[in-house]
Amino acid sequence: MQTVIIVVHLMIVSVLIGAVLLQKSEGGGLGMGGGAGFMSSRGTANLLTRTTGILAGLFFLTSMALAWIAGIDRKPSSILGTAPTTQGGATPVAPPTSGGVLDTLKKVDEQQAPSGPQAPRSQ
Repeated sequence: MQTVIIVVHLMIVSVLIGAVLLQKSEGGGLGMGGGAGFMSSRGTANLLTRTTGILAGLFFLTSMALAWIAGIDRKPSSILGTAPTTQGGATPVAPPTSGGVLDTLKKVDEQQAPSGPQAPRSQ
């Protein structure tokens, strides 16, 4: 279902880009515009304006549908309840029972054995 909506969404985007590029440029602020363009009649301009509006609405609807579908499987979870993954024999740090995060990090740093010459630490 999601793939079908994505394909329809991309088709709407490509047609919307084409419709915007076909419209006559007003160019008021740039000193450009005017003259006879590819689409010069008033009826054609109204058709392109309506088409652009409809395509923009469809773009909005498909965007909202994709966001809704993406949020269906999302379940709330806590980062505190999950165990960290260990890499290369590292020991996981237990959540603090008292004190703060900085106290826990200081205890972990004190438990690790030095692996060579180190710079002196300031207290």
